[in-house]
Amino acid sequence: MLEYKEYLAEILIDEKTLQKRVAELGAQISHDYEGQDLLLICILRGGMIFLVDLMRQITVPHQIDFMAIASYGSGARQSEGDVRLTLDLQTNIHSKNVLLVEDIIDSGHTLSYVLEFLTTRQPKSLRVCTLLDKKERREVDVPIHYCGFVIPNKFVFGYGLDLDEYYRNLPFIGIVDTNKYRPQA
Repeated sequence: MLEYKEYLAEILIDEKTLQKRVAELGAQISHDYEGQDLLLICILRGGMIFLVDLMRQITVPHQIDFMAIASYGSGARQSEGDVRLTLDLQTNIHSKNVLLVEDIIDSGHTLSYVLEFLTTRQPKSLRVCTLLDKKERREVDVPIHYCGFVIPNKFVFGYGLDLDEYYRNLPFIGIVDTNKYRPQA
């Protein structure tokens, strides 16, 4: 794997802008859940960095848990439509305020699956917070209660989003130069 700069067409959202927006989301969530407990559920692995920064900004008492969903293959640019649960929650969500924390929503298939799955467990409330929303790629209508950024239909990486499982650690969201990048086999 080459240095990330070889694949970077441009920085879409810089570190300062990301952190400012995450703080705004944290303040809004804290306001909306004032006086209530909250369970943040992160969809691994892409949502991890966003979750960590977001939970530092949320001032109401909260717990965290994780789920893993398989819907993207190595180097894939979009959901394959075949969604399956690979890691279930450790927490009973019955009668709890649940906020699902996602890195990116594009087609909506994965999120629709997760929401349907979690609804069967009868949470008190179930809302969605996503860092990135690719609205123009939407195939399934899904509710988004908190959104960091609406982005164009571009292949992005960094700040939790991977490029062949690399570069999640970058402090910004970059657009992949598709003329230079070839998915790893």
